[in-house]
Amino acid sequence: MTSRYRHLVQIAHRFSAALLTFSLAPLVHAQGLPTLEDPSRGAGSGIMETLRNYGYDIVLLVALLVVASMFVGICYHAYSTYSEIHTGRKTWGQFGLTVAVGAILLVVGIWLLTEATGIL
Repeated sequence: MTSRYRHLVQIAHRFSAALLTFSLAPLVHAQGLPTLEDPSRGAGSGIMETLRNYGYDIVLLVALLVVASMFVGICYHAYSTYSEIHTGRKTWGQFGLTVAVGAILLVVGIWLLTEATGIL
């Protein structure tokens, strides 16, 4: 009976040592990681305000991605119009119109997204 008890105590000590080792391991490995940055509007006074501020940053990032995709789409369309000039299917006037309308669309898109993020 005593040998069985000693065996259980040894297993418990090994288990607690392993648990302590594995629970401290992330602390040792995470020492070089940077701390979490506050959102652009500040940390806030509570958790809900902080989450709202992080949500604002996420919306700004999505707006930036929308404008970037608009820019890529307009550039692609302008490039395809430019390439069709050399085959004779389009004219330089159509290319200029494509670039002008694309620039206006970009300005309007940026303005609308700026107004939309201002509502938040």
